[in-house]
Amino acid sequence: MPHPKTILISDSLSPAAVAIFREHGLRADLRPELGKDKEALAAAIGDYDGLAIRSTTKVTAALLARAGRLAVIGRAGIGVDNVDVAAATARGVIVMNTPHGNAVTTAEHAIAMMLALARQIPQADASTQAGRWEKNRFLGIELTAKTLGVIGCGNIGAIVADRGIGLRMRVVAYDPFLTPERAQELGVEKVDLDELLRRADVITLHVPMTEKTRNILSAEALARTKPGVRIVNCARGGLVDEAALRAALDSGHVAGAAFDVFSVEPATENALFGHPNVICTPHLGASTTEAQENVALQVAEQMSDHLLHGAIRNAVNFPSISAEEAPRLRPYVTLAEQLGAFLGQLTEAPIRAIRIAYEGEVAGMNTRALTAAAVAGVLRPFLEGVNMVSATEVARGRGIVVEATTRTVAHGTYGSRLHLTVEAEDMPRDAAGTVFQDGRPRIVEIRGIALEAAVAPHMLYIRNADRPGFIGRFGTLMGEAGVNVATFHLGRDRPGGDAICFAAVDEPVSPELLRAIEAIPQVKRARAVRF
Repeated sequence: MPHPKTILISDSLSPAAVAIFREHGLRADLRPELGKDKEALAAAIGDYDGLAIRSTTKVTAALLARAGRLAVIGRAGIGVDNVDVAAATARGVIVMNTPHGNAVTTAEHAIAMMLALARQIPQADASTQAGRWEKNRFLGIELTAKTLGVIGCGNIGAIVADRGIGLRMRVVAYDPFLTPERAQELGVEKVDLDELLRRADVITLHVPMTEKTRNILSAEALARTKPGVRIVNCARGGLVDEAALRAALDSGHVAGAAFDVFSVEPATENALFGHPNVICTPHLGASTTEAQENVALQVAEQMSDHLLHGAIRNAVNFPSISAEEAPRLRPYVTLAEQLGAFLGQLTEAPIRAIRIAYEGEVAGMNTRALTAAAVAGVLRPFLEGVNMVSATEVARGRGIVVEATTRTVAHGTYGSRLHLTVEAEDMPRDAAGTVFQDGRPRIVEIRGIALEAAVAPHMLYIRNADRPGFIGRFGTLMGEAGVNVATFHLGRDRPGGDAICFAAVDEPVSPELLRAIEAIPQVKRARAVRF
């Protein structure tokens, strides 16, 4: 007789979540003390089929090695940086999150911080309660008719923009994935980052932490802002160079800042602390009764559906695929995501459309899951939390057209072929791939040029003129830098025409080495890509 399904709740979670588990006939143990005791958690985890967490519990590879029965991890919230997703995937553990449960709460906190900053409310409160009546000291600003600059106009940013419009502010938005049509629908003016910095009276950030967004407000960017600007960050620590911001506050160029998130948390010290024009809160963006309840209820329902019925919703490491089709489809899911990740890392201009063509045998498979995997791959370099379940909805919310077509006849010599095109405002980018008999995906075409390459964790994509001397100089540079080339794939459209090099390397390529490669006379573009 099979054992009853059991869930461990190792962080503080609403009692309503426990009730939902039990209503579904599951056993739920609420033991929040385990989230702070990794040894005790490791000793207990082997008895559970599901683990429900918030941000305190750290799910490491070592913990997963002790979790022999674990089938699903449910994160009540959007971020899964406290979960080793790769280790969970390797062990077949589904990792779910709740991407939309706290959007309104976080947006409202950003608006509250902006209002507090405009009227110096925390400083005035402290002064008044200390017995000082300093009415003339706290001269604020009106937000009406001011320009609000929203960096990142996704789910939360769009709500902030709407609230800003309600305050009669002019709203400008910078988001590479925001289409002009979606901007018009939201009532915001789409601008590039430089224009936003130049025009905004208040800047609020609502982007994830990625390599592209780290220090998006750097010292150089802060210097380009409007004198007297105020900056609000309720998104992620590290989006703003905090030391540079402190210097800009000290000089008076930045009039004030309100931060809920910091580069190091818990933040017991920070460059911003102690400045009279700075407001700080301890990562309270999602801390409301309603948000806590929403994410708790959502994660409980999702985990229950998976444990009882095999349903998968909001999984960050697996698409919605039935048990019967999974073995056959899985390598194509990998291929679709790799093609998307490749083109997504090459694309910096705003994306208008993502088009996928399925040719041959793959056209008869679950192409909806494959499309979701491809879209997730394209969007993930910029957008945190995008997964194969949420990707198409995220794209639709930004006005990006997602189009899939099928043809039962395959292109060329391949029994199945997947062709992906990313149409950006500057130019379209495309690549194609297939799955060989060994079950491994291969990229077989880039920009219409045929080649055959298996994907590796670290790769170099180089577009060059087909002229003698490139390969020799490239090899010399890699050797001098001590970077080993694992595989080297070449293709060209015609002798002496355009050529492509796609090489796997054993370690990340430094920016200095990449610049040296770009300086080779035949090279038109060089880009390091990761998978």
